[in-house]
Amino acid sequence: MQRIVISASRRTDIPAFYMPWFMQQIKQGYFDVRHPFSGKKIQVPAEAEQIHTIVFWSKDFGPFLEGGFDRRLAERGYHLFFNFTLNSANPLLEPDVATTEARLTQMARLVDRFGPAAIQWRFDPICYYKEASGREGHNLDQFPFIARQAAGLGIQTCITSFVDLYRKVQQRSAQAGLSFIDPPLGRKIDQIVSMTRLLRPLGIQLQLCCEHELLAALPKDARVVGASCIPNHKLAELYGDDLSLAKDAGQRVSAGCGCRVSRDIGSYQLHPCPHHCLFCYANPGPPTANAAVMGATP
Repeated sequence: MQRIVISASRRTDIPAFYMPWFMQQIKQGYFDVRHPFSGKKIQVPAEAEQIHTIVFWSKDFGPFLEGGFDRRLAERGYHLFFNFTLNSANPLLEPDVATTEARLTQMARLVDRFGPAAIQWRFDPICYYKEASGREGHNLDQFPFIARQAAGLGIQTCITSFVDLYRKVQQRSAQAGLSFIDPPLGRKIDQIVSMTRLLRPLGIQLQLCCEHELLAALPKDARVVGASCIPNHKLAELYGDDLSLAKDAGQRVSAGCGCRVSRDIGSYQLHPCPHHCLFCYANPGPPTANAAVMGATP
């Protein structure tokens, strides 16, 4: 019998803000989830014997680790995998995230507990921008430092992409006095090639998320591949092959998304993210926005 993969979550940062709610759903044996567009309510199984792996996405695993949720879930028989987004510290773009040093410490703790094969580093997205003063900037300055630290921990994958200029992203950035720049293809190619030259000697494979055109234009010797943020083939190697390896048709496959099938249990509406990142396609919220959905911790 094939078991399911839980994505927690593309839509918000559950490890940083919503683990009490998550654990309440685990306790009741299923997740109550509303489709982000249709609003249809569905139930997703939450019993350990029905779940192959829980894939956690976060920029801050501090609350997750300090709350002992890793240990508690492992004791209940759940397999865990981690997408850790760690960009250069930039208060203009990511005003409410923990420091780079604090998050590298979290990465080290996850590696110590689960091994480097269970963690994917996401440096995502790459951002070029112009401030109202006319000054141009980017968020790549700490990339070499983070890469060397991640390599020292045994991390072997870095997933990246360039910022998507959704209307809500453009409006939010304009309100902050900043406009994102979509670089020409040639500049993107140069940037990715430069990143691979740094990463390859460190033993880290660069992967592109939903960048089909850019991936096709890269020189073959760059050895960059398409990303799979939900990598069921890796999960099978880690935890057994009783899961589907099919691509997730609900994602941006035509844009180059390589994610395999999973069930996302987050909510844009119920779980607004207080990180307030300017480039986020989700629904930012105030720091107290999680109060109504937190629930009790079992």
